[in-house]
Parts: sequence; structure tokens; C-alpha cells
Amino acid sequence: MGTSTGIALSSGLCPGGVVLLPFPFSDLSETKLRPALLIAETGRGDWICCQITSQPYADPQAVEIDDNHFAKGSLRRISYVRPGKLFTANRSLFRRSLGLISANALESIRKALIAIISSPAASA
Repeated sequence: MGTSTGIALSSGLCPGGVVLLPFPFSDLSETKLRPALLIAETGRGDWICCQITSQPYADPQAVEIDDNHFAKGSLRRISYVRPGKLFTANRSLFRRSLGLISANALESIRKALIAIISSPAASA
């Protein structure tokens, strides 16, 4: 795996972008910089984002990504996009861009997200 290469935020944000932003600890005492996948812009600088982790949790919806899934940039290790872990963040929180995943990788993640939303358990 290659090292992450920071891409300036001024290069533009788009769905499929991977950004670094502060995530709060559960007690809100501190934050730690973590990567997130941009899914969609919702207006006023807000983005729907998806958690990315390097930990292979027993999450059946997680989508594995590595350097081969990037059109530009990379993460330092094999990582897992968790489409069941969505949040909204304003672009003012984004510290830097780490890259852009390929259109095929983004489509796989979108399909996983749609499957979660469409599952009978989600609507019960």
C-alpha cells in the first residue's frame, strides 16, 4: 500500500472523495482525525458522509477498499467503507482530501447503501 497523499481541498469536492475530518470521542472530550467518504452534497456546504475504518469489523455491509480502488490518492492500508454508518458534516470540518475512489468503487458502495435502506429490517 502506498502512503496517503494529501490533495488540496481547493481541487474541489465531489461524491467519491475521501476527506480527513475530526471525529469526536464518545464522551465528546476530544477528537481524532479520521477518513470519510463523500456520498452526496446536500447544500450550504453540508455533505452526507460514510465512515471509513481500517478495522475489519464483523459488518456484513462493509465494502473493502485499497489503493486499487482509487482514481487519485490513497489510504495507507486496506480500509472498509461502512455504508450503514452515515453522518452529515460541513465542508468547514474537512482538513484535507486524501483522494478520490473510482466510479466503480463508488457504485458498489452506493448499491450497498441502497440495499441497507431497502431491506425489510430497515423499514420495520
